[in-house]
Amino acid sequence: MPRPLRVAIVGSGPAGIYAADALLKSEVAADPGVSIDIFERMPAPFGLIRYGVAPDHPRIKGIITALHQVLDKPQIRLFGNVDYPTDISLDDLRSFYDGVIFATGAMADRALPIPGIDLDGSYGAADFVSWYDGHPDVPRTWPLEAEKVAVLGVGNVALDVARILAKTADELLPTEIPPNVYEGLKANKALEIHVFGRRGPAQAKFSPMELRELDHSPNIEVIVDPEDIDYDDGSIATRRGNKQADMVAKTLENWAIRDVGDRPHKLFLHFFESPSEILGEDGRVVGLRTERTALDGTGNVKGTGEFKDWDVQAVYRAVGYLSDQLPKLPWDLESGTVPDEGGRVIQESGEHLQSTYVTGWIRRGPVGLIGHTKGDANETVANLLDDFANGRLHTPDSPGPEAVDAFLAERNVRFTTWEGWYRLDAAEKALGEPQGRERVKLVEREDMLRESGA
Repeated sequence: MPRPLRVAIVGSGPAGIYAADALLKSEVAADPGVSIDIFERMPAPFGLIRYGVAPDHPRIKGIITALHQVLDKPQIRLFGNVDYPTDISLDDLRSFYDGVIFATGAMADRALPIPGIDLDGSYGAADFVSWYDGHPDVPRTWPLEAEKVAVLGVGNVALDVARILAKTADELLPTEIPPNVYEGLKANKALEIHVFGRRGPAQAKFSPMELRELDHSPNIEVIVDPEDIDYDDGSIATRRGNKQADMVAKTLENWAIRDVGDRPHKLFLHFFESPSEILGEDGRVVGLRTERTALDGTGNVKGTGEFKDWDVQAVYRAVGYLSDQLPKLPWDLESGTVPDEGGRVIQESGEHLQSTYVTGWIRRGPVGLIGHTKGDANETVANLLDDFANGRLHTPDSPGPEAVDAFLAERNVRFTTWEGWYRLDAAEKALGEPQGRERVKLVEREDMLRESGA
């Protein structure tokens, strides 16, 4: 009787779970069968959905329902609180599995090389997101002393950061934010948020729905300068060819022509302003200097040599995420990705690193929406199955599932399971129930492990 195909997936965010789903839907799943173990360094699954999506976006968190159905399948096991490569290395994984798929995502901030970026009061958006999402590995407090704040970037993460800074703590209380985040936001002094984009409205990377949501808060007055509504031939072509870009531009146009209302917190969306320097005194942020830009006909911009100083006391850069380098795998330093062809990991020699694959942001960088990850996973899994069908996978020494449990027990690795997630889920919901909230997220790793029964 042939044994099932054994696959390890490192990372339990959408990318990893979509890969597991693709394996389960393959012909191989019927004969000889597949057996999938998912390794996750956090005690809880779902990756960026749990620790990267803003708490006031329950619609996106609804994706967890679909991911949940995949992890409920009997062919899948979850090993939470297991870190690659500290707890389990690539060589270890090779000894247990026919193939290994890395789906570790991106959680760090991309650098922005301008003077003053290291001043006190200059922050990476990813760190702030981790704080308000209750990530166990970041500090429990966040300095929210600034009354005027700059956010650099015109993507959805910049919108999330600006919106969380502009809303009141009580507005966010019905969400799953933990008590330390609620207390931190109650002390937030921000009254003015300025979001800066280097290019124009047609080039903004906001999703139309996320942009419109800014205006739904009774506390946030969204303000757009009519002078920032400008298009060249390249911008017009973008709008004609991209429905989302056109919807974003229309929303911004409507905001630019309306009268400014009296909601207490002002959120300014600035375009054609390229950050050139963060200004400091005594090591602290006291302002931001931008250079005015102008469209060049193609939709790109050039500097005009006109500079402006903005009175802000904190700067958040939301210029993109960056993946952590994975030991034992080739690495492209510039893109922050693992070199690949169709999901197959490619070494410097140009050879495929046998039985080793990537999917999601670690493969193509932090671009696209969550749904784009599904096509990525399908391609990677199709190539893994092609290698299996053609005898190109290696043969593991100990393919039995029990060998993994024995290995982790021998290493004294305290791991959580899928059954443990159900317990943690119930505990968080029980915390929220007295306040009429869906859940209150547990932050401390030890509390998560305890409630998971690890």
